[in-house]
Amino acid sequence: MSSRPNILILMVDQFNGTLFPDGPADFLHAPHLADLAKRSVRFANTYTASPLCAPARASFMSGQLPSRTRVYDNAAEFASDIPTYAHHLRAAGYQTSLSGKMHFVGPDQLHGFEERLTTDIYPADFGWTPDYRKPGERIDWWYHNLGSVTGAGVAEISNQMEYDDEVAYNATRRLYDLSRGHDDRPWCLTVSFTHPHDPYVARRKYWDLYEGCEALVPSVPAIPYDEQDPHSRRLMDACDHLAFDITDENVARARQGYFANISYVDDKIGEILDVLERTRMADNTVILFVSDHGDMLGERGLWFKMNFFEGSARVPMMMAVPGVEGRLVTTPVSTLDVTPTLAGLAGIDISTIADWTDGEDLMPLATGKGGRGIVPMEYAAEGTVSPMIGLRNERYKLTLCEADPPILTDLEADPYEMTNLADDPAAAEILSTLSEEAARRWDLSRFDAAVRESQARRHIVYAALRNGAYFPWDYQPLQKASERYMRNHMDLNILEESQRFPRGE
Repeated sequence: MSSRPNILILMVDQFNGTLFPDGPADFLHAPHLADLAKRSVRFANTYTASPLCAPARASFMSGQLPSRTRVYDNAAEFASDIPTYAHHLRAAGYQTSLSGKMHFVGPDQLHGFEERLTTDIYPADFGWTPDYRKPGERIDWWYHNLGSVTGAGVAEISNQMEYDDEVAYNATRRLYDLSRGHDDRPWCLTVSFTHPHDPYVARRKYWDLYEGCEALVPSVPAIPYDEQDPHSRRLMDACDHLAFDITDENVARARQGYFANISYVDDKIGEILDVLERTRMADNTVILFVSDHGDMLGERGLWFKMNFFEGSARVPMMMAVPGVEGRLVTTPVSTLDVTPTLAGLAGIDISTIADWTDGEDLMPLATGKGGRGIVPMEYAAEGTVSPMIGLRNERYKLTLCEADPPILTDLEADPYEMTNLADDPAAAEILSTLSEEAARRWDLSRFDAAVRESQARRHIVYAALRNGAYFPWDYQPLQKASERYMRNHMDLNILEESQRFPRGE
């Protein structure tokens, strides 16, 4: 492998990491991901930095937790002065581009990418800002509700399918462009799909793959509302659970649609990897597959994300590096680790910002020569009334929030997290150790004050910006029609030769 490899990042949305213990679970029809897994380092216990789209993605791109990025929720601005992996790579001479979703909020819609090939699927303004001053308030037009569950089924086209079809098309077109050799820089292409994120609506060809699948039934049945922990009750309220009668059939159909959309996005990934191979760039390309967060899929009676249980907080991540043998890594890691790992692979020294980052370079771990410290998580969006923090070590996970009792689970003995050990005298020592570590890392009162200030500022600004003339921040992809295909300022012979790959065969 060259010292400056190309980098292809394949990102999916809301992929439950428990379905990816060592590549895709056996029941999933995902042959392209399965093939990629065989030659990849598979990080079986990867955790999101924050179980919600925009905070997770800002953290994934920067290697910083939401308390540093200030992207607390799906309507918080990602500041232009925060370095991302796209900035690091671009400064080092890489061509950087994005096809698909990244849920940037604010007027900067690039964050280091030289080009975006598509617009985003979600709004870029402050309209989805939560309000801690109004605990329990639902905003029905943008909060999740359980309509995604009751509405699960078959469709041949949907808003999300239209988007991901476009994402895949633009990604393959960009790979063809890169193969033609018009730009001799190494490249980083990020391809970010919105599936298998709900709604759980899938094309018939994928839906039918899961008829009668045993995994359509959750491993943990629904827990009654009164027996849920306080945060889970708030999430059920936020999803307007009393307005829906969720039957076993609804659950099965929603899970079937979700699994079907994993197969759909696997096909899209297969198209991209096929073009990478046929354009002869695969041998010098690092391939990273990752998700932003998971989906509870009805486990415990919970849906979507927004908590630190495994289905929501754990994500798939694997990396195929030319010259590095594929292997399974069970040490807990984080999506925060992506930026320092990519920098290391590209030979970029980011030690000058080491104090700003919360991630670690995973290559020593990937090659069996190192480890990874305790994994941190944060969440401060809908369903909370004060920020939540989490720590995951080799065996235990601790969740803390000033508004709620602590939750301590032993993932080795209790993988479904059914027993809270926080009041168990036998677990007092590990609770004390992790609590001391949390106190060293966070000032929860200060964190809460920062979130509240951010929310209040945005509510004022959003109301003002929507009054009178409105200039949207949504990204508008640039297409220079005068530079595409054949135009009269071009030499046809030169054009045809330069746009052909390979040449002379």
